[in-house]
Amino acid sequence: MESTNLIDQEQAFEESREKIFELLEEKKYFRCRDELLKFNAVDIMELLEEVMRKYDMQSAVILFRTLPKDISVEVFAHFDVDDQVEIINIITDPEIKYIIDALDFDDMIDVLEELPANIVDKILDKTPKNERRQINTFLMYKEYSAGSLMTPDYINLRKNMTKREALDHIRDVGMNSETIYSCYVLDGGRKLVGVVSLRSLVLADENTKVSDIMKEDIIFAHVDDDQEEVSELFKKYGFIAIPVVDNEDRLVGIITFDDILDVIEEENTEDMERMGGVIDNTDKDYLDTSVLMHVKARLPWLLVLMVSYVFTGGMIASFEKSLSAVIALVSYMPMLMGTGGNSGTQSSTVIITSMAMGDLELSDIARVLWKEFRIGIIVGICVSVLNYMRIVAFDHNGSMVALTVCFSMVMIVVIAKCIGAILPMIAKKIGIDPALIAGPMMASLTDMVALGTYFSMARLVLKI
Repeated sequence: MESTNLIDQEQAFEESREKIFELLEEKKYFRCRDELLKFNAVDIMELLEEVMRKYDMQSAVILFRTLPKDISVEVFAHFDVDDQVEIINIITDPEIKYIIDALDFDDMIDVLEELPANIVDKILDKTPKNERRQINTFLMYKEYSAGSLMTPDYINLRKNMTKREALDHIRDVGMNSETIYSCYVLDGGRKLVGVVSLRSLVLADENTKVSDIMKEDIIFAHVDDDQEEVSELFKKYGFIAIPVVDNEDRLVGIITFDDILDVIEEENTEDMERMGGVIDNTDKDYLDTSVLMHVKARLPWLLVLMVSYVFTGGMIASFEKSLSAVIALVSYMPMLMGTGGNSGTQSSTVIITSMAMGDLELSDIARVLWKEFRIGIIVGICVSVLNYMRIVAFDHNGSMVALTVCFSMVMIVVIAKCIGAILPMIAKKIGIDPALIAGPMMASLTDMVALGTYFSMARLVLKI
């Protein structure tokens, strides 16, 4: 039944999209609005993005302005920041003021950070003094820090409050708070002294004090902590929200899970790009990024890796005479290099993922190395046995060549897996993103290891 409903929804979405396009051609904007209002804020945002792609931003803004004010704010909050800025650059000052005022505080800060200074000044001029001071404070926090992610809209309680007083306070301020499920207990100096869940309050006896049910072992972030460190806290403890304190341990805001989901997505995207040898410092989508920016992101690593292959070529050249003596050895080089690269990449991927999930620490490096060594031995022997039979039975190159290839295969797999396991951990130890050593970097390194091992084994077994 659920799948049917989903199909129906998708069909309705497609039908409305086509209808909106037809109505736009006829400039029937209010009919378009009626179609948009059949959907929730997220779907409306996606439909307006479709309009942007098919027509232009102006057409999307015209439709956006036809929406009821409360719905337009919800829709605006779901656009990415670049689209938000473009919309603000088109609409009027009163419209900007209404949207900014209606946004959640953390969303408002995200928008203000991207706006031109003259527009920000214009908005702040019309903002009450206390609120303006708070906004300026949040705008000063470093990008990608906990301070830049947090919101000041949280519920704070006092230790001496009873259950009834606490719940009355939550009813008074809850609508303007980011979350009501975690409440933070402050002392007179606004220092964080405890946290209490809404569940604990609801289930407590009527005259129970907050101090009796609050937890004092608080997990918190500092305003200057990197956003990736904060995401690790969320993943480790499974919190809905995490409090953020300043240098004097005063509570200044909270970070909620919906904001950290965006961070996790950003970090994962960044790691994938780095594993692919792409250094992208922009937040733009693929199609919105210029050709020159793509070149700038990809060229540096290609140049570095190209230089690394000079060493690989030198190794082959130095072994040229031996290769010409036993020409059959040449045909197995791609297989050995590919197997080594794949083995190393497998290990590095598993280790990087485990470190990201908090399953591995730097202190585990010896255990990791021992485990990957054993894995490499077993995997290497399995693939080598199969290759030995293939070389002897089908290639007809003789047992000595087969032994050379197979002994090399075992050693290459073992070494590659050990390198793939420890390099990410070493990279993290010295402050380098582990993702940088994966992908092309790992392939280049294991190629050199594979060739060096192969040539050494050939000299040893074949006496060439």
